[in-house]
Amino acid sequence: MTAERPPGGDPVATARRVAERALGVPDVVELSAGSYGTTATLGAGVRVKGVSVHQGDVRVGVVVRYGRPVPEIAAEVREAVRPEVPGRAVHVEVEDVVAGAG
Repeated sequence: MTAERPPGGDPVATARRVAERALGVPDVVELSAGSYGTTATLGAGVRVKGVSVHQGDVRVGVVVRYGRPVPEIAAEVREAVRPEVPGRAVHVEVEDVVAGAG
C-alpha cells in the first residue's frame, strides 16, 4: 500500500512525525514495512518505512521487545500516534517480537 495525499497535509511529513512518536514508545525496537514492504509512505525520493498514511487511516508497523503484553504495547503506540493524525483510525501491526534487543 502506498500513501494517498490526505487533505491539508503532506503525507511524508505526517509519516515522519508518526514514526518519531511510535519509536518513542517503550519496547518498540523499530518500525517495519511488513513482509511485503507495503507499510510505507512514499514521496519524491523519500520512503518512510513502517508508516502508511491514508485519507481515513494510518497504519504503523512495529517490532517490539519481548516481555510486556503485545496488545498493551500496541495500545501505547496507537495513543502516542493519534495526536499527529486527528480524525483518522490508527492501525498498529506488530510484525515481530524480539528477545534481548537493546
